[in-house]
Amino acid sequence: MSHTVPDLNAQLARLPAVERVMSLSEAAAAISAHGRTQVLDAVRAVLDTLRREVLAGEVLAPETYAASEVLQQAGQHLAARAQPRLRSVFNLSGTVLHTNLGRALLPDDAVRAVLEALVRPMNLEFDLDTGRRGERDDLIEPLICELTGAEAATVVNNNAAAVLLTLAALASRKEVIVSRGELVEIGGAFRIPDIMSRAGAKLREVGTTNRTHLKDYAEAITARSAMLMKVHCSNYAMSGFTKSVELDELAPLARQHGLPVVVDLGSGTLTDLTQWGLPAEPTVRATLEAGADIVTFSGDKLLGGPQAGLIVGREAWIRQIRRHPLKRALRVGKLTLAALEPVLQLYRAPEQLRERLTTLRLLTRPAAEMQAAAQRVLPVLQRALGERYALSVEPMLSQIGSGALPVEQLPSYGLAVRHAAARRGGRMLLQAEATLRGWPRPVLGRIKDDTLWLDLRCLEAADEADLIAQCEAMTR
Repeated sequence: MSHTVPDLNAQLARLPAVERVMSLSEAAAAISAHGRTQVLDAVRAVLDTLRREVLAGEVLAPETYAASEVLQQAGQHLAARAQPRLRSVFNLSGTVLHTNLGRALLPDDAVRAVLEALVRPMNLEFDLDTGRRGERDDLIEPLICELTGAEAATVVNNNAAAVLLTLAALASRKEVIVSRGELVEIGGAFRIPDIMSRAGAKLREVGTTNRTHLKDYAEAITARSAMLMKVHCSNYAMSGFTKSVELDELAPLARQHGLPVVVDLGSGTLTDLTQWGLPAEPTVRATLEAGADIVTFSGDKLLGGPQAGLIVGREAWIRQIRRHPLKRALRVGKLTLAALEPVLQLYRAPEQLRERLTTLRLLTRPAAEMQAAAQRVLPVLQRALGERYALSVEPMLSQIGSGALPVEQLPSYGLAVRHAAARRGGRMLLQAEATLRGWPRPVLGRIKDDTLWLDLRCLEAADEADLIAQCEAMTR
């Protein structure tokens, strides 16, 4: 539609002035919530958009010119802008330690400790006994050593950092002997050979992909050797015609040559998981007792704590690692230490661990409990999604996640969402998945075999109530 210049000027003149919008009584609430500067910028942005639309020949609805309408649009813009990018979600993916969703959930004791550290000064590097500057590792080292049997320990920001620091401190410009079958890649394209190169160490591969013998290590040791390294293959499993050298075989060989044995345990655990019916996973203590001089592992996987990388082992090697310049760059802050200590404290009472450690509680949750939750959620979610979808309560399989015990699955229960007409509903399932993902608190499942699976293993009582309330709100 064409407009004459006078017509355009008349339409532009109908747009309210910025001062008119800002003087509305309703603007006071927006200013209180967002500050005058942001509200003013939002109002100007809305008016600029309307001017461009008029100049482009668009015919605006009469109500568009109202100052109250401009303020409402500005409010919507401000609300969207204030929406945090890091948001809580419902993890119905079936993966308990989901790397993309933050891995382990902290137990209540750790949450309270973090809150305390957020709002009050803490003795992070202050020795309360002497009144002098302290070392942050001292806050956590005795407890780690008690639980693992290590002589010494230090903490960095994740296990990748722990491996990097250990290699940089002990093997710079020297060779590290590793079996070819243990040259793994984990999430985010983190590869052992790459991290070794960045640490200034030279990789010396021994054996073959599927079979490595003790003599392969022995023949590779030279004057340039810095360590023998084992990497726990926690994110994949190999079967068939295979052979690997156990730690209790490798350690005596390393001792003969005065070399340390370093074990990257990955998602290391501090307790025997089989007592709760979970698959076996090597513990940190057992790894040290089998002959490892240094063990690195994560804090936010099977340990059930915050993101951290723990390095434990013989005091002489840990002292050398701690003195390396990279240690300061990779050290953890007060929030990590505040969360880690209460999590470790829980391991002092193993008889209470299953109930108090969130990760272990989720991993051992009874199937009947999840089935009952699914039956309660089904009717409200069915109404929220509508008649185009058919929901049913069904058994399914969860996984531990984050590379831990990759081939092991845990019997679970949840909701299966399918096309109501019993047809292959790929596009409709994608729409359902996108709809749930777009809710105020996103609901995340997984699509497989023409079904959207919503595994309720990670949906405990409080979250279940929140999910039901959200479903009911979406149907109003």
